[in-house]
Amino acid sequence: MWKRSRLKQEGNLGASTSVNDLLNKDVNENVAQIKEALGNSSDLITRFIKHGDNPTAFAVVHIDGITNGQKINEHIIDPLLSYQSDLNYKSIRDKLEQTITISNIKEKNTYKSILSAIVSGNTVIFINGDTSAIILDTKEIESRGITEPTTQTVIRGPKDSFIENLRTNTSLIRSRIQSPDLRLESMIIGEVTQTAVEIMYIKGIAEESMVREVKNRLQKIKIDGILESSYIENFIQDQKHSPFPTVQNTERPDVVVGNLLEGRIAIFITGTPYVLIVPVTFTQLFQSPEDYYQNQYIGSFLRMLRLVAFLLALYAPALYVAMITHHQALVPTVLLISIAAQREAIPFPAIVEALLMEITFEVLREAGIRMPRAVGPALSIVGALILGQAAVEAGFVSAAMVIIVSVTAIASFALPNYNIGITARILRFLLLIIASYAGLYGVLIASLIIGMHMCGLQSFGVPYLAPIAPLNLKEQKDVFFRFSLRNLVMRPTPAKENNRERIRKKE
Repeated sequence: MWKRSRLKQEGNLGASTSVNDLLNKDVNENVAQIKEALGNSSDLITRFIKHGDNPTAFAVVHIDGITNGQKINEHIIDPLLSYQSDLNYKSIRDKLEQTITISNIKEKNTYKSILSAIVSGNTVIFINGDTSAIILDTKEIESRGITEPTTQTVIRGPKDSFIENLRTNTSLIRSRIQSPDLRLESMIIGEVTQTAVEIMYIKGIAEESMVREVKNRLQKIKIDGILESSYIENFIQDQKHSPFPTVQNTERPDVVVGNLLEGRIAIFITGTPYVLIVPVTFTQLFQSPEDYYQNQYIGSFLRMLRLVAFLLALYAPALYVAMITHHQALVPTVLLISIAAQREAIPFPAIVEALLMEITFEVLREAGIRMPRAVGPALSIVGALILGQAAVEAGFVSAAMVIIVSVTAIASFALPNYNIGITARILRFLLLIIASYAGLYGVLIASLIIGMHMCGLQSFGVPYLAPIAPLNLKEQKDVFFRFSLRNLVMRPTPAKENNRERIRKKE
């Protein structure tokens, strides 16, 4: 009785958490309970089907908009309308399971399970005189088609990307890894949203202990709703207060496939085109699938170029301010005279000048993202050019500072992983402020602290700086330089210890 009163007061939320009574034999009573639990929602479709003297033999219930109407009409309604009893079957339910032409059929006998099935897009058939209902998979949610990745540009390689449909995303991986060892396990996270989350790994390559750890962390998540993969990322990462990403996200299927083959685990979340990959190492964030689609020398050059770009994005403004403010003797005389001439009419110290330009560029970058696509890129480029030139002519900043900030901004765009670029942007401001007060000595101390912090980081038990710290000489063939594919015989650290060999000799 208490549950019924709470159901009426709390509406849908109370229904999903409180209703767990067994179904009634009366179809009308069952349908009335479902309507009450869902608040007599206007998109709840109910179809009663009668046979002979029985006033109501069946009731078909589903929610419009998230179910396939044609599938319901052809494979559920039509067989029920032409239903005829048969003595060869023990019950009506057994006969229906042989008549309905839908592959995925389940039976449930509680209101809670029935409600969960209906709001998930399934269709439920209530049978008069039966305390169990038949649940049929008719889920169909509108989604966009498969397109090219939007945040990870592809030069050479597959052009497809993940979308918001969970099953489409897993099928993109299934089409590439056609092995019976590919495992996919699902769970529901979110007390209200009931979001479907699935983990994928290759049995025999991924460590069982790591798979169990991923499952345990996911099962411990207690939250009302999961709207995007970042919700999951915040709960499962090892160090929640570190600026460095310890969980990788990608919208490229080939990235997921490559990581699965190296013993990592992928986490799929419905409603988002971004798939999470664990564990992740620092050097992994500078690698791109295109490194393996190109010649080994080109791939190695691009990796080193990305590392240099990261260092520029992190240190360039701090080193400039430190040398101009505290270590003028380290600057060549001709260059120092040129910089001094530019700064002669600048009313601000170097740190204020740098912060002014950095903050202005970050605002322009953010504005370019939020603006409509037709004008966003133009606003960023034209705005930066016009503001930079105007600031130099007005005497607010020097031309050298504009060059430094521009090089820093361009370098941050050269990184293949967006999250590591954000890390460089955050730490750049910290190093810039330290450099203005303590010069190169402060930058060195800050760098040591950052290095110590990175050495202490782990991602699901794997050291963040592996295989550099701790040093593993056998795995240096695919870190900063990429050796020939014929030389990459062994899988990296996350893979199972007794199954590291990925290139086998002919027998």
